[in-house]
Amino acid sequence: MTMQLRVYVPPHPLVKHWLGVARDINTPSALFRSAMTELGRWLTYEAIRDWLPIIETTVQTPLAESPATFVNPQVPVVVIPILRAGLGLLEGAQTVLPLASIYHLGIVRNEETLEPSCYLNKLPPQFATNVRVLICDPMLATGGTIMQAMTELTERGVDVASVRIISVVAAPPALQKLSTTYPDLVIYTATIDEVVNDVGYIVPGLGDAGDRTFGT
Repeated sequence: MTMQLRVYVPPHPLVKHWLGVARDINTPSALFRSAMTELGRWLTYEAIRDWLPIIETTVQTPLAESPATFVNPQVPVVVIPILRAGLGLLEGAQTVLPLASIYHLGIVRNEETLEPSCYLNKLPPQFATNVRVLICDPMLATGGTIMQAMTELTERGVDVASVRIISVVAAPPALQKLSTTYPDLVIYTATIDEVVNDVGYIVPGLGDAGDRTFGT
């Protein structure tokens, strides 16, 4: 069966609301951080549907035995925020996945060439074969950053089919690159904008997510 990149834009009203808040140039940094946290929460909620491994068992209620479904604690779950803007989504993601391990990956883009380079890599040498990985990267623009992140993961044994990406805004250049190299990848984004300008920013986008999150 031929695999094809799957990109979901959840029609959730809270996702739409907080996207609008994040887009607004008049939104102050403190409120922008709240918007990123909420987007991290609701996009993670959508992304882990039918993704987390479960076990079926029974429990004893005060009255009788009952079937029960639990998240399988034997399958490791990892959240990787792409620094620094990905930290804005991390807090919300952690409220949904409080037991997940957090690994930081710092990637910076050269403002002239738009080429990415890694300045911090806290990933382990090898991941468990059954690991589930959630990547937090607010802006999928030219695709350089997320492609490098995926390379780092696959080199450490991560199955692409077990990866989910959450982003606030995605654009065709990044999605096309991911689709060509990782066709069985799944992405959840608040919206897809069609334009990436000459300096690598998504239009209309929401500006520099890192600067707006941290007020710098």
